[in-house]
Amino acid sequence: MPLGHIMRLDLERIALEYVVPCLHDIGFCYLDNFLGEVVGDCVLERVKRMHRDGELADGQLAGPSRGVAKRHLRGDQIKWIGGTEEGCEAINFLLTLIDRLVMYCGTRLGKYYVKERSKAMIACYPGNGTGYVRHVDNPNGDGRCITCIYYLNKNWDSKLHGGILRIFPEGKSYVADVEPIFDRLLFFWSDRRNPHEVQPSYATR
Repeated sequence: MPLGHIMRLDLERIALEYVVPCLHDIGFCYLDNFLGEVVGDCVLERVKRMHRDGELADGQLAGPSRGVAKRHLRGDQIKWIGGTEEGCEAINFLLTLIDRLVMYCGTRLGKYYVKERSKAMIACYPGNGTGYVRHVDNPNGDGRCITCIYYLNKNWDSKLHGGILRIFPEGKSYVADVEPIFDRLLFFWSDRRNPHEVQPSYATR
């Protein structure tokens, strides 16, 4: 769903007419061209600098193996940020827009009412076939209900680079493949309704 021509004041309409219905009907949705290229580039450059400066660490597993890094199961490198850190103005702007979208969803998310979010996780898959095996973001009922992912991959070709996020909606006979293309914002339920995997990436993602 392209957003480049939509004013930011339409976030409420997007939440109520698109995000909420999609979450209820199929469990996920995505918005393309969310920030626009200029602001998206600012976010990308900040994340690239974090990666270049060695600020990212190996991702850890949740569930029974909580706190354990196993590269063959989860190959990303991550950093948690609040958005208020020095030099993170563009990231903070992105998080503010996401917060507003979720706020507008309000009490329309079934039994959920989102009161706060966790810190944002910067994640990088360094290529060489790294991915993340099928898993659930919130297997233990820790309060997380919606996963939001903003992609920063320019000129991404999934046929060459892989890296698709594949969702296995609970009780459905189909899977949903989401390409991790630049300036795409993805929402999906964090609980056991949406097991998913990050397929092997053959370029930095």
